[in-house]
Amino acid sequence: MIIAKFITVVMIGYLVGSIPFGVLVSRRSAGVDVRQYGSGKMGATNVLRAAGKSVAAVVVSLDLFKGVLAVVFAGLIVGGDYLVVGNFVLGALVAQVLAALAAVAGHIWPVFLKFRGGRGVATYFGGLVALCPPAAIFGGEILIIGAGLTKFASLGSIAGVVGTYSILI
Repeated sequence: MIIAKFITVVMIGYLVGSIPFGVLVSRRSAGVDVRQYGSGKMGATNVLRAAGKSVAAVVVSLDLFKGVLAVVFAGLIVGGDYLVVGNFVLGALVAQVLAALAAVAGHIWPVFLKFRGGRGVATYFGGLVALCPPAAIFGGEILIIGAGLTKFASLGSIAGVVGTYSILI
């Protein structure tokens, strides 16, 4: 039964991550298809270019929420159940990590947009907020400072992810 719960958690995480908030919000708020601008991705950076700061802020918030929601659903579904494999106990935390990774994969390769999505940075940080808030806050600060100083969101994103890793080890 626990294996079915793990599979369910991954599927729900992927489907939640696949919701294309960048496309939906930019189309609704600014009347543009964000995929026709800049990088052609549906992420917040491209929404910022195509639709402006306020729309991008909404998209960042919703993309963060996707990661948080996947982790919360995983915790609710698995609960106190666990699976022992050798010396390893696979329980709620493992399910939550799998759900967060599935949400990021869903954002990058969304089933609703023919597997062409964003880069998954905001969804990654959303999952991390639910799993380890100090690492998410530290990495998020590095992301914002790095992107602000260099004017390259991709460089800030890479630095932010490395920052989260330095807290997690």
